[in-house]
Amino acid sequence: MSGLLPRVRLAALLLVSLGFAGCQTITPYDYTNFHEHPPRSILILPPLNQSTAVEATYSYLSTVTRPVAERGYYVYPVAVIDRLLKENGMPSPGEMHQVPLAKIREITGADAVLYPVVRQYGTKFHLISSDTIVSVSARLVDTRTGTLIWEGEGVAQQGSGQGQTLLADVIGALVTQVIAANSDPARNLCRVANVQLFTTRTRGLPYGPYHPEAGKNP
Repeated sequence: MSGLLPRVRLAALLLVSLGFAGCQTITPYDYTNFHEHPPRSILILPPLNQSTAVEATYSYLSTVTRPVAERGYYVYPVAVIDRLLKENGMPSPGEMHQVPLAKIREITGADAVLYPVVRQYGTKFHLISSDTIVSVSARLVDTRTGTLIWEGEGVAQQGSGQGQTLLADVIGALVTQVIAANSDPARNLCRVANVQLFTTRTRGLPYGPYHPEAGKNP
């Protein structure tokens, strides 16, 4: 039962996120560059962290391999790449993002590099409510030519205020604060943001060669 609850919460958050997305007019992405340089393998770098949460970089990084792999690509193990770069004198994501593409291709053979950015991450507490938000973006660059072949954004947000009685709202805010102090509620929202980032119809990351629906891309 304990393992089921997080999945139920994630499904609920996903439905809310997709509901908001469905109310918006989404401009189709221009996939011309992608079709000219279709990758088979993707190397994902640790994200730049523009939020105030120090844990955002590696908390988000731990959630990004699966959705990219499920789109049909070989994804290099992110922990191995992180360690490799650190051992070669690049201790921070900012320095890792500056590594020449030719060098990355020479060492790993990756067809493309994904450059994620965490723009917002964490929970803000108000008097009787709290808001947790994750906002991410990513750029996919061809390692042979340096061409930007795809980019996207994803946002997920959850609020604790339910508009019930004042006492119920206060209790709810306190419970949320206690849970947040002992866990990372934003991590689940990373997964929801990734759904929006990678799978949004007409703007998501196209299926790769290892997906059963490869070739049915926009």
